[in-house]
Amino acid sequence: MNLADIQSNTSQWSLVVHKVSQTTVELWAGTLFGTLKKPQHAKILVKQNNDLIKTIDITLDQWQRPFAQIKHQRFYVFTSVDGLQAGQNYQVEFYRQLDLPEYADQWQLLRDAVFSTLPNALPTDAEGAFTIGLGSCFYEHRDGGQAAASYKALYDRADKIWQPDISFLVGDQVYLDIGFDSLSPITKEIRQRVADDYAKHWQALGSILSRGGTWMLPDDHEYWNDYPFYDTFVPTLVMLQVDYVRRAWTSTAKDGVENVQRSAKVDIFSIGNDVSFCVADLRSYRSKTQFIDQQGFAQMIDWAEGLTSPGVLVIPQILVNGKNKVERNLLSFPSQYNRLLTALASSGNDILVLSGDVHYGRIAQVKLGDNGAKLIEVVSSPMSNLTGFNSIATDTAKSSPEYFPDPKSLNKPSLTPQKVDYSDNYNVKSRRGFPGSAYWKKRTREHFMTVSLSKDSQGVKLNVEAWRVRQRDSKTNLPVKDFDHSFIATLNKKID
Repeated sequence: MNLADIQSNTSQWSLVVHKVSQTTVELWAGTLFGTLKKPQHAKILVKQNNDLIKTIDITLDQWQRPFAQIKHQRFYVFTSVDGLQAGQNYQVEFYRQLDLPEYADQWQLLRDAVFSTLPNALPTDAEGAFTIGLGSCFYEHRDGGQAAASYKALYDRADKIWQPDISFLVGDQVYLDIGFDSLSPITKEIRQRVADDYAKHWQALGSILSRGGTWMLPDDHEYWNDYPFYDTFVPTLVMLQVDYVRRAWTSTAKDGVENVQRSAKVDIFSIGNDVSFCVADLRSYRSKTQFIDQQGFAQMIDWAEGLTSPGVLVIPQILVNGKNKVERNLLSFPSQYNRLLTALASSGNDILVLSGDVHYGRIAQVKLGDNGAKLIEVVSSPMSNLTGFNSIATDTAKSSPEYFPDPKSLNKPSLTPQKVDYSDNYNVKSRRGFPGSAYWKKRTREHFMTVSLSKDSQGVKLNVEAWRVRQRDSKTNLPVKDFDHSFIATLNKKID
C-alpha cells in the first residue's frame, strides 16, 4: 500500500462518482464525519486531459445534511454535470478555500477522482472491453483499506480488459446492525451510530467510490437483518420491537440509502443496441407480499419483456436460489418471483444477473424458458468478511439448487425447472476459520469481480474474473486472480 492509498483511507473528506451516462455524471462531495467545518467557499473542477471544462462553485448555504435529524457538521453537495462526450475519460478535483486570513487566497485539494462516460456501443473484441466492477458485503472492522487499495491497483495498472469502467456495489456496503450498541433506546445514539458507520465505511471505500461511476444498491444490512421485518430472533436487534426506536433507525437508515448511496428504485440504461441494464432495489420497498412496490415491479417487467438485446439485471439478492428457512429471500415472494422469471424468459435474449449478499462467490448457468435464452448469474460476496461472533454468518460457495426455478421452493414454478450448471472452477475459494480467532468458521476469501463485455460475430462476449482483496502478486502488486482460468461465455441476442 503506497502513500496515496494511505491518504485515501484516512481522509475524512469524500468525493464519490455516482452513476454516469454517455453525456452526464453525478458527483457527491463532502464529509460524513462530525468533526470538520463547513467551508465558506469550495469548488469542484471537472477536467478532460487536465483541461478545465467545468467549475462548480459551492457556497456555505449549498451544503446539505445527509441525515435529516442529525445537526452536527456532517454535510455534502450533490451535483450533476452534463454536456460530456461518450466514452471519454475525465478527472475531478474537490477543493476548499482556506478561511484563515494569512491563507485567504489559497485553495486546499481535499480529494480527487476519475471516471469515464458510457460508450455509445460496446467495443469489439479486438478493441478491448467495457468492464464492470462487482462487489458486495463490506465490513470495515478488519479490512484495513485492503479492498479499496486492491481495486485502485487494478483500476490504475491492470490490463485494459480488467480496468473497471463502472462499478455495481450490490448490497451491504455498511453493516448498521452489528454490535451491542444497537440495543440503545436513545434515538440520538441510534442516529449517530448509523451516521458513524457510514463515515467509517465510506472512508475505507474511498478509492473505489472515486474511481469510475458507481451504482449502489442496498440490502438488509443498510437497514437491519431481514429488513423490513423484525420477527427474526437476533439478540442485538431486540430494541426494534420498540416503535419509536424502530422509527428512528428506519428514517436514519433511509437517509443513508437515499442521500449517501443515492440508490434509485429502478434505473434502466443501455449501451447502444448491444446490451441493456436494469438496476433494481429489491430491499427498500418490500412488504409482506412483494420484494418491490408495484411501480418498480412494472418498470422491471416492461424492461424484461421489451428487450431487443441481451439484458443485465443487477439486484441485491441472488435469483438462482432455494427458499431460505430463516430469513426472507426473493423466493419468499412467489407471485413476483414467478412473474419476473416469465418476463426475463419472454424475449428470448440471454440474461446476465449480477448480485451478491450470500457471503460467497460463484457463477451459475441455466436454460431460461422455451424461447432459446439462457441465464448466467454472477455472484460476488464478500469484499470484507464479518468478524467475531458475527463471523458465523460467513459461508462458502454452494452448488444449489439443483434445478431452477427450484421446485422444492415453489409450488407452481412459472417456468419448467432446468438443471443448473455449476462449476467448482468458478466458485471463489475459501479459508479455514478457528474458534476464538477473528473468523470462527470456514469462509469465502474476500474478493470483488470484474465482468467484461465486448462484441464479436457471435454476440456479446462475457469475461469474468474474481480478484482476491488480501493477496497481491509479488511481481505486479496487482490483486491475485482467484479463478485458475477466466470464465468466458457469449450472451446471445434473439434471432427472429
